[in-house]
Amino acid sequence: MSEVTAAGRPPEPDWLAMTDEELVAYRDAENRVRASAAARAITGDPDPGAAIEWQKVALPGRELPVRVYRPASGRDGEGAGRTDLPLVLHVHGGGYVGTAVQCDWVTSHLAAQLPAVVVSVEHRLIGPESPLSAAVDDGWDVLQHVVRHAAQWGIEPARTAVFGESCGALISALAAIRAKEASLHLMAQVLVNPAADVTETMLDYASITQHAHTPTLTVPQLHLFRRLAVPPGTDPRALSPLSADNLNGLAPALVVVPTHDPLADHGRRYAERLQAAGTPARLTEYPEAGHAFLSMPGVAQQAEAARAEILDFLRTSLTA
Repeated sequence: MSEVTAAGRPPEPDWLAMTDEELVAYRDAENRVRASAAARAITGDPDPGAAIEWQKVALPGRELPVRVYRPASGRDGEGAGRTDLPLVLHVHGGGYVGTAVQCDWVTSHLAAQLPAVVVSVEHRLIGPESPLSAAVDDGWDVLQHVVRHAAQWGIEPARTAVFGESCGALISALAAIRAKEASLHLMAQVLVNPAADVTETMLDYASITQHAHTPTLTVPQLHLFRRLAVPPGTDPRALSPLSADNLNGLAPALVVVPTHDPLADHGRRYAERLQAAGTPARLTEYPEAGHAFLSMPGVAQQAEAARAEILDFLRTSLTA
C-alpha cells in the first residue's frame, strides 16, 4: 500500500482482501489526493463568491470538524453579517473514504448563489472501529446542533435543507426521517446517487449487475462497504432508508441518479417509495453519468447541469 501512481493516487487495492491497516493507509493517501490543489482539475474550483473555513462542533462525547461555506463579505450585501440565511447541511460521499473538500465546487456555489450557509459534515469514516451508525449519528447530531444554535451560525432555522452524495445521501435521507420524528422542520432534501439499502438485498438490483465495474464504483467496493457498515449484530434495516416503515410527511426530495451507476436502482426505488408514501419527490436521471459525477466536474460534463438543477430546487424550496 506504500506505492502511489504518477498522479499521486494510491493504486487500486484488492478490496475483498484488504486488511484494517491497508484500509487506513489507502484512506489517508486517497484523502490527501482529494484535498490537494492538483485534484482541482477533477473536482473543480470553489466559487470565488464563497468564504470557506473549517470549524469544530462540540457534540456529545466528541468534537467533529465541519467545513463551512458562506457568501463572501462584500458580495451584494450577502456577507458574514447576515443572520437570516438558510442552512444547507451537506454530507460528502465515500463512506470509508472521502472529505468535504472534494465537494467544494458544488457546496461553495450553493453558499454564494442561493445564498446560504452550507455546513459540510466531516463525519467519522466507516471502518473497523466506526460503523455506518456512527456516521449517521454524526450527520444528525451536527444538524441538530446548528439548528439549536442558529444565532451563532447566522441561519434562519425554519429554512433548512439536507443534501448528501452517495453514502452521504444515505446519511441525509436518514436525517430527514429523524427530523420528522423529532419535529425538526426541513424544507428540502437532495439525494445524489444515494445508497439506500444496506440490508442483505443491497446488491440485488439490476443496476448492480449492469454496471458492476465502473471507473468510480465497483461491486467489490460495495462488498467492502457493507462489511464495514453493518458489522455482526447491527440491524441493517435501521440504516437503510428503503426499509423505513413510514416515509410520509418528509421534506420534499430531489433524487439525482446517474444512469451508469451500480447504485442507480437504489435511487430510483427510493424516489418511488417516497412518492408512494405521499412525500413529494422528483427523480432526475443523468444519462451516461457515473457514480460520484457531481464531485468530478472536470471530467463529468453532466455535473454542471446537475448543479444547476440542485441550485434551482433548493432556491425554490427554501424561499417557499
